[in-house]
Amino acid sequence: MKNNSSLSHRNQEPESGVCYVVGTPIGNLSDLSPRAMNILENVSFVACEDTRQTKKIMSKFNISNYLISLNKHNSLTKIPKLLNDLKKGKSIAIVSDAGMPSICDPGEDVIKIFRSYGIDVICIPGPCAAITALVSSGMPCSSFIFEGFLSKKKKEREKTLFEISKSEKTTVLFESPHRLKKLLIELKEFCGAEREIMVFRELTKIYEEHIGHNINMALEFFEESEVKGEITIVIKGNSNANNSEIETSQLKKELYELVKAGLSLSAASKYLAKKKNLPKKIIYNLY
Repeated sequence: MKNNSSLSHRNQEPESGVCYVVGTPIGNLSDLSPRAMNILENVSFVACEDTRQTKKIMSKFNISNYLISLNKHNSLTKIPKLLNDLKKGKSIAIVSDAGMPSICDPGEDVIKIFRSYGIDVICIPGPCAAITALVSSGMPCSSFIFEGFLSKKKKEREKTLFEISKSEKTTVLFESPHRLKKLLIELKEFCGAEREIMVFRELTKIYEEHIGHNINMALEFFEESEVKGEITIVIKGNSNANNSEIETSQLKKELYELVKAGLSLSAASKYLAKKKNLPKKIIYNLY
């Protein structure tokens, strides 16, 4: 089937030679749609991030189909066979462990390659932790930034944190339980203790929690609690973003002038940090 036929009326799914990207529950298995059930049951086979996780969903709804593993460790070796199967007229469903494939998982690369070979890729929409948390937060949703998991590399991480601190848009992050407290401390340093934030734990599950309403309150809550489960964080934008841009521009100018005058970047950053009452790393990263 050609890509330009994707607007045709689809009442005979799954169609041959089509890759279906299927959204699966992020916690509550009852969120699986009837259309997704039909695809999972009737495609030629299902490619899963982890077959063990997908089996739980299949068992819940008495769906029987052939499962193969497709993840960041084996996707490059599996893609040629999948392409060959699709060209022969087989239909494939791609699922992640939870939520929408391609959001923070290798599905993105697989879909890009399939499309480059003219394969029709159809999305069966389903739950997404980022959108679920954003809508639940009560913060502005019409324009937002999704950062996923922040880089573990110090320089890249601090650059992103600085951008979040200055952005006027709502930001959505993912974080693992054992790194949450570290992230909250970093957010406090870059955004300030009073920045509005909501930490969502175990979305759609029986023990779902929404923790807020600012960074300080979230830190205090998790100081007394063991962090467990899937974590999604929503951070309100900087309401003084325009003023911040002017301040940032002025800081850069002062930093460049000090370095040009002969100070080392470290010394210039330290001086401005003390003068402006800001963390040194924020000044340093402006250079």
